[in-house]
Amino acid sequence: MGTHARQSTAVLTPGEPAGIGPDMVCQWAAEAPLDVVVVADPGLLRDRAQALRLPVDVVEVDVLQATDSFQRGEIHCWPVSMAVPSQPGTLAVENAPYVLACLERAGRACLDGEAGALITGPIHKGIINDAGVPFSGHTEFLQALSGVPSVVMMLACERPGQADLRVALVTTHMPLASVAARITSDALTETLEIVEHDLRTRFGIDRPRLHVLGLNPHAGEGGHLGAEEQEIIEPVIDAMCARGMAVSGPWPADTAFVPARLNQADCVVAMYHDQGLPVLKHIGFGHAVNITLGLPFIRTSVDHGTALDRAGEGRADLGSLRAAVAEAKRLMHRAP
Repeated sequence: MGTHARQSTAVLTPGEPAGIGPDMVCQWAAEAPLDVVVVADPGLLRDRAQALRLPVDVVEVDVLQATDSFQRGEIHCWPVSMAVPSQPGTLAVENAPYVLACLERAGRACLDGEAGALITGPIHKGIINDAGVPFSGHTEFLQALSGVPSVVMMLACERPGQADLRVALVTTHMPLASVAARITSDALTETLEIVEHDLRTRFGIDRPRLHVLGLNPHAGEGGHLGAEEQEIIEPVIDAMCARGMAVSGPWPADTAFVPARLNQADCVVAMYHDQGLPVLKHIGFGHAVNITLGLPFIRTSVDHGTALDRAGEGRADLGSLRAAVAEAKRLMHRAP
């Protein structure tokens, strides 16, 4: 199979085997063609399909041999073996290396040009750390795997009748007490450069409009509620504008998401995880998509966790997974 055909294939990692990731894969395949190659233990998928009483056949493939002939009732699985059998809802520390092995295999396939995009299901960070592996999330893992200096987490969701809402983060998974020290001129500059570059080159936005939030309430209130805006954020915004970028702010976070202001932005750049994502998830939870910018390949993900309490019950909502696959396919088709 030629390189072009291989790169048209997307790979999907279901994530934590005890969570709803395997449920989502099996439910989708039972309802309609699942047009991705799933990197997972085939026994896990067969067991979960049987537990859910879904008429699904797991076909073992190599991504290099994958075709576009995806059929309803089939899962094309690139096999990776678990250490121990998995029970829905019950975490097993022994399977933590398996979760990372799936992710590494899928990521390397994208890096090597064997796959065109990676879609990731939900993982359980705690059980991976309990296994003795320092792990803060997909985004950081894929950055290290790719060897790139910086990446940016961006979530996006549709707004009925309006432009998509996108929120990018300067910092990701860290304690709130550590955030202020990580808001530096270099960190903010790198974030804005990556967001602006990827919105142009991957999303086809000629001159992305970036709205940058302040760190402090009321964007620092002229220095009375914090100095980060005046000392760091404003000078970086001025420097970006001097380079011809459409960057504005710092905007107070409590008014940045009003519709009139959002309609003038292609992306809101938040300083930390819980500054921007609660608004986005309030609007789009269940159909939002997590996108990693700055990687040398396309990566999208669901916007929710493992839902251990619902695993194995066949009640998984496929909305976010469908959106993540659709966004990955759109970005693949835009790629040069």
